Amino acid sequence: MTTTVTPAAVPPLVNPAPCLDPAELDRYSRHILLPEIGHVGQRRLKNARVLVIGAGGLGSPVLVYLAAAGIGTLGIVDDDRVEASNLQRQIVHGVDDIGRLKVDSARDTLARLNPFVEVRTHALRLERDNAVTLFADYDLVIDGADNFATRYLISDAATATERPCVWGSILRFGAQVSVFWSLHGPTYRDLYPDAPPPESAPSCGEAGVLGMLCGVAGSMMAAEAIKLLTGTGRSLLGRLSIFDLADAAWRELRIVPDPDRNARGLSCDRVQGVCVADLTERQAAPVPQTAGVLTVDDLRGFLHDRSSGDASFVLLDVREPDEYTSTNISGSRSLPLSRLRSEGAGIVDLPVGHPIIVYCKAGPRALAAANILLTAGHTDVRVLDGGFDRWTAVSG
Repeated sequence: MTTTVTPAAVPPLVNPAPCLDPAELDRYSRHILLPEIGHVGQRRLKNARVLVIGAGGLGSPVLVYLAAAGIGTLGIVDDDRVEASNLQRQIVHGVDDIGRLKVDSARDTLARLNPFVEVRTHALRLERDNAVTLFADYDLVIDGADNFATRYLISDAATATERPCVWGSILRFGAQVSVFWSLHGPTYRDLYPDAPPPESAPSCGEAGVLGMLCGVAGSMMAAEAIKLLTGTGRSLLGRLSIFDLADAAWRELRIVPDPDRNARGLSCDRVQGVCVADLTERQAAPVPQTAGVLTVDDLRGFLHDRSSGDASFVLLDVREPDEYTSTNISGSRSLPLSRLRSEGAGIVDLPVGHPIIVYCKAGPRALAAANILLTAGHTDVRVLDGGFDRWTAVSG
């Protein structure tokens, strides 16, 4: 027989603001009617400071619902720009926002939705040098990141600052949502101690995602934040909610803290108590040891040599076809990682030993493709460090 242990109830995360003005009383009247929230709970929301990492598929519904709910201060961390392919699920952005920074687009949408909310924009990539300082300015963190490196950094920075973290993850038709808080229960590292290899975890850009799934998971994450801030209900702390919209199936797993968490050896450096093993998307997994790494300057030189007949190699773009069609490195050939995975390296009509250079958006897909090629017997495989994002940033 399995005994379910419920984490002890935790008090409301923030103190209430002094008062609500008449316009706020009218706006939030349906919340105030709920005995579990009431005037005091709504004043807590007004006084709350919530940091949302990512203004994408998960961050969009989270931001919209938290702004509508009357969170006093919303911080948004994202260094990406709006693309047309985002609009299928990232509801905080519109057609007119394509090309804009996501934090700016989201800020303007939230301002139109609720002028009582202060929106702080952080147009940056979360890294070891800014995470702890940034988290310290907020009461609660919401993890809407789309890569493992950032998720582990968020977990470690939340632990270092003793902040609760509401987390969600989505892919295809499935989602997972939980709450992590080192002071009262497990952390993300207790659920996933180690990041999986990149080839075992395709991104939404490779495998797809049902747009509405973002709304379901994001709404749950926003609700968990409200519950923590107001001390209402039973949070998902210590529990993992898993649901599959294709089958309309929901299930729940228990998560327990690792008693050796602090003693566990982590292969990373520590800055202000934060694990910083892999801080950028391109570092989500180690480069295969037999694959070389090229810088943008290296690739530029190789392309020059190839154009003059002094070098021979194939430059593979392993992003999806729509990404390649939109923009690519001149002289590259499209071979999506999704096709490489399904059909194998044999579809690459190159003799073993012919030099291959691989790139994707930022690194993980190129690393996975390099592994497949190396396993198939190709011996001269190199990966562009930082991917197409680095290429465009350096090339202007």
